[in-house]
Amino acid sequence: MITELTQVRPDPAELVGDATESHPIRKVTRQIAFEADAWTPERAAHVKQLFDGLAPEWSQRFRDGRMDSLHDALDRGGVAEAFAQSGGAVVELGSGTGFGTAVLSEWLGEVAAMDLSLEMLRHAPTTAPRVQADASSLPLAAGTVGVLVAVNMFLFPLEVDRVLAAGGVLLWVSSLAERTPIYLSAAGVRAALPGDWAGVAARAGGGSWCVM
Repeated sequence: MITELTQVRPDPAELVGDATESHPIRKVTRQIAFEADAWTPERAAHVKQLFDGLAPEWSQRFRDGRMDSLHDALDRGGVAEAFAQSGGAVVELGSGTGFGTAVLSEWLGEVAAMDLSLEMLRHAPTTAPRVQADASSLPLAAGTVGVLVAVNMFLFPLEVDRVLAAGGVLLWVSSLAERTPIYLSAAGVRAALPGDWAGVAARAGGGSWCVM
């Protein structure tokens, strides 16, 4: 079951994203989430090359309010409570140049920032530990993560299930909601994850989030 909360921060007057279900990256996102063999070495290499090339200018994409949905999830999603109860680490996947890392550090303390793109990590102005890693095969022991964060990120359901500690949570954020190219709805995230998951979800500031 997913509990939908009311929206507390209105959408901005203009939303810059324009992705739809037919967007090629949207199709790739669903394939990776629902097809076990969709993430190939060739696809991983292509994604890495793409984001390595975007890294020098990536920070210019930041806009006021872009992290509203992340702030709201941390405020109303029960993340801090799950973190305290699980005793696991906080790990951010697809951390990029650190838009979300600073927010997570503010709320939860030390965060391990992971990204496939080494250049993204090099351009991240953060003191958080940074690790180059493929989210389909994380350098983490099973059951050691209390909060696994994915902002505008591909979903690798089996790895999420493997690394989360008992009582841990997946924090899934789409900063432009359904207009985000890499996007799954809360229902889509739940459907992709193995086993029986419950969660809470909402929209905030033009974005959306869920905690599973």
